[in-house]
Amino acid sequence: MQVFGNVATQPELKKSKSAPNKSYVEFRLAESQRGVDTEPTWYTVRVMKDAKPQFDKGDFVKVTGKLKADFYLSREGKPTGTLLILAFEAAKIGKPSSVATEVTG
Repeated sequence: MQVFGNVATQPELKKSKSAPNKSYVEFRLAESQRGVDTEPTWYTVRVMKDAKPQFDKGDFVKVTGKLKADFYLSREGKPTGTLLILAFEAAKIGKPSSVATEVTG
């Protein structure tokens, strides 16, 4: 799946609990919606690479990966969950620069 959205938290390099020699980058992503439902869809993104990505909080990115539902118990002991994208690609999308044109008379 592909998702386009804004990085909502600073990407953080983390170590895998199941494989201590592996690390990944994790951040939250807000996908903007158009139409009747204008609330953003929130994802937790895990980029399965050892290197820190070339984007920061607030950047517009394209994420490609596999969508999973991640269920767990909250700190209060209540069952909760999040949409998790196990990403093999996450890249900043540059916004096109505006071109100013002058009209000479």
